[in-house]
Amino acid sequence: MSDSRPIGVFDSGVGGLSVWKEMIKILPFESVIYYADNKNCPYGNKSPESIIQLSSKVVDFLLTKDVKSIVVACNTATAAAIDHLRKNYTIPFIGMEPAVKPASLNSKTKSIAILATEGTFNGKLFRETSRKYARDVELNIEIGNDLVDIVEKGLINEQSTYNYLKQVVKPLVDKDIDHLVLGCTHFPFLIPVLQKVLPENVKIIDPAPAVAKQTFRVLQQKKILNQSFQKPQYDFYSSGQTVVLESILKDIFGFDIEIHAV
Repeated sequence: MSDSRPIGVFDSGVGGLSVWKEMIKILPFESVIYYADNKNCPYGNKSPESIIQLSSKVVDFLLTKDVKSIVVACNTATAAAIDHLRKNYTIPFIGMEPAVKPASLNSKTKSIAILATEGTFNGKLFRETSRKYARDVELNIEIGNDLVDIVEKGLINEQSTYNYLKQVVKPLVDKDIDHLVLGCTHFPFLIPVLQKVLPENVKIIDPAPAVAKQTFRVLQQKKILNQSFQKPQYDFYSSGQTVVLESILKDIFGFDIEIHAV
């Protein structure tokens, strides 16, 4: 059975594009509707109640587009809202999970770090994952709320970003970490800079590929994969400014992409 309805993906801003990019690699025939809630970005410093309200509003919008599943491509929204969304909507939801398990299992120094927003660290999922998989390693946490703004403002390649990231990772490097888990979908866009400020032995773990694979598994289990092999359609919506979103999409496609205002 084939289902040609689109997949919905949302984030507080452009960060979820790091997940979207991985999704379209392994789901090449699936149409995707991406929603960037730039108007309310960042989510990281908002209350759980506020994030639930914002996430529900986005979900309601995506449902008007007849999406068949929704990827919550935001660690903070996953932490605060995904339980609520799953209880109140019948559509399948795929969320972000901190990739603490592979970092813990593969660490030789037995010291790893996770870089995320405050909202992610306060979430039940992070606490449960850490308790389950990080018992045998030292887990160092670093809050990177300001890094979301850096990505949203298109300041990735600025010297000030390099200097700031160097400062952020120094206490982690001093703890002899050999794995850095990116706990925010905005942060993969900072990987080129992180590679410059981290020692060569530190492996950066981007959870986006794992989330893309999980999306495939869920669609397969629910029997809602698109098996028509037709060219997919990608649509992008934003509740706020679109300059950085347009810039990233132009880098991906090689030409200007229309962003629909909401």
